[in-house]
Amino acid sequence: MAVGIGLAGAGTISTQYLTNLAQYPDVEVVAIGDLDTGRAAAQARAHGVPVSGSVQTVLEHPRVHIVVNLTIPAAHVEVSTAAIRAGKHVWSEKPLGLDRASARALLDEAASLGLQVCCAPDTVLGPGIQATLRAMADGSVGRPLAGLAIMQNPGPDAWHPSPEFFFAAGGGPVLDIGPYYLTSLVLGLGPVTSVVAGGGRARDVRTVMAGPNAGATFDVSVPTTANVLLRHASGASSVCLFSFDSGQRRTGVLEFQCTGATVIAPDPNRFDGVLRTHVDGEEHSELELDSAGMGRGIGIVDLVRSLADGTTPRASGELAYHVLDIMLAVEESIASANPVAVTSVPPAVSPLPADWSPLHPR
Repeated sequence: MAVGIGLAGAGTISTQYLTNLAQYPDVEVVAIGDLDTGRAAAQARAHGVPVSGSVQTVLEHPRVHIVVNLTIPAAHVEVSTAAIRAGKHVWSEKPLGLDRASARALLDEAASLGLQVCCAPDTVLGPGIQATLRAMADGSVGRPLAGLAIMQNPGPDAWHPSPEFFFAAGGGPVLDIGPYYLTSLVLGLGPVTSVVAGGGRARDVRTVMAGPNAGATFDVSVPTTANVLLRHASGASSVCLFSFDSGQRRTGVLEFQCTGATVIAPDPNRFDGVLRTHVDGEEHSELELDSAGMGRGIGIVDLVRSLADGTTPRASGELAYHVLDIMLAVEESIASANPVAVTSVPPAVSPLPADWSPLHPR
């Protein structure tokens, strides 16, 4: 029988989840709630969800076993905590929380209740990153030595009609986009032990450039450029650039330098792409990846299957906490101009089998 899913939050990203989850036989969306109950009702009608209302409606629904938390970052811990206290497992959009203390308390309480809290991004479970991780795990490219990640653009204020939240606590290129790249680096090179970062912001006030609020200004409270050096427990290191201040658009750069080859991964913010390896300065191989059925929501399928198997979900809350620990360390290092230790340690995660698919139930 399909596991009942309830969505807390009916904003823009809910459409991707609702569209994808409808394809997956392991799950069934049975309720959707939002502060704006009219918006929840509209999404329910559009996607054939039988029940809509408030977030509390979702938490009280007897068929909801997993709450998908799609609220704003500032509400993630609050809503996830309410869900576990209602006896539900949780899948949260990233980031897990905005500070270590509340995120740690959430995971500890969930563990005491025998419940799972998992967290985006599940793009790292897609064919692109999983094929990369399998190539590195099988030893064919040698021992991993270093990683490189780059995401730079002028910032979402250039196109988003209400971009203020991208530049408030929980936003910025580090906490908004960083999870895709940092989670991939951790999965490929192992836990991070320390961070050295520099950066800041190009300006303290930005202007909305698109939509009905074009011309309005707002304050920026987070770093909008971060140059980062990560040291991994494995002995590897990673260099990262995350920026909303760049005149150049360059995204999706994720590379792993190994003793036998350089592995060039697809964009970690996508599920598809091409995996390339280079040896002795020349392209050695290229693999076009099949992303049929893949999209936001596959982490929920992995959660459902791990609950059935009694195994640890791959996109676990502990992994998300480690990534949050890294991201906060980046901001702290920028502010202090000093290295910052990262003390959390996530569980080891094995790559998915090459034939894994959310479209085919186990």
